[in-house]
Amino acid sequence: MYKPADHTFAVCAYGESPFLEDCLKALSAQTQRTRVLIATSTPSPWLEEMARRFGVPLYVNQGESGIGADWNFAYACADTPLVTITHQDDLYHPEYAQRVLEDLNRSRNPILWFCDYEELRNARFVRDNRNLRIKRLLLFPLKWRLLQSSIFVRRRILSLGSPICCPSVTYVRERAGENPFSTTMKVSLDWDEWERQSKKKGAFVFRPECLLAHRVHEGSETTKMIERNRRGEEDLVMFRRFWPEKIARWLEKRYSTSEQSNAVNASD
Repeated sequence: MYKPADHTFAVCAYGESPFLEDCLKALSAQTQRTRVLIATSTPSPWLEEMARRFGVPLYVNQGESGIGADWNFAYACADTPLVTITHQDDLYHPEYAQRVLEDLNRSRNPILWFCDYEELRNARFVRDNRNLRIKRLLLFPLKWRLLQSSIFVRRRILSLGSPICCPSVTYVRERAGENPFSTTMKVSLDWDEWERQSKKKGAFVFRPECLLAHRVHEGSETTKMIERNRRGEEDLVMFRRFWPEKIARWLEKRYSTSEQSNAVNASD
């Protein structure tokens, strides 16, 4: 049985984000309090003060840098069986940690847990748009616990895109392993992670409840990478793992339209 002490929110912090304080407040307001830490590759007196204010440890990555390396570092800093790689811009609803523990304690052989989410755009919560509807449609089969352990179903879902919201995921360390993230990919490293984990026997535990507000803003790493056209290249790499070349290229072109939904002012 997993207990509150078995879970850690590992917050990846960069620079002086205006949203970090709200993120830490949301973690402090969890109905089931678990552990929290901050991990960074950009240390500063400001981050030290934030850690002191919220009474959480601050870890500084002095090794390899980059998104994947930073996520692996944060993951390694958590010495608990369950780890949520927490993005500093996002807000976790109060019941998040409670639902993680409830669901994983009912699951047999879980690999990871994740939930539905909403977007936070220009200080407005958005629960319904085209991008979210498509992702919910793809994830619909995983509402059934029996299908959560089907390698075939998981891989068919992932063959059409990456509908799992990265910061919504809690990893079961024993199954997910150490250093789970690619250090070569910059945008699709979460999709890469799901694809590799999907080959294992075990469950992708899905909670179809909105427990996370994922912030979309101009300073986000995904937005920056899309502007540099990196996402299209990496998405094609992912589609090639499931499909012949011509189909992979056709899917990548179709999938690239979803990039527009990551624009701050995008409309349905």
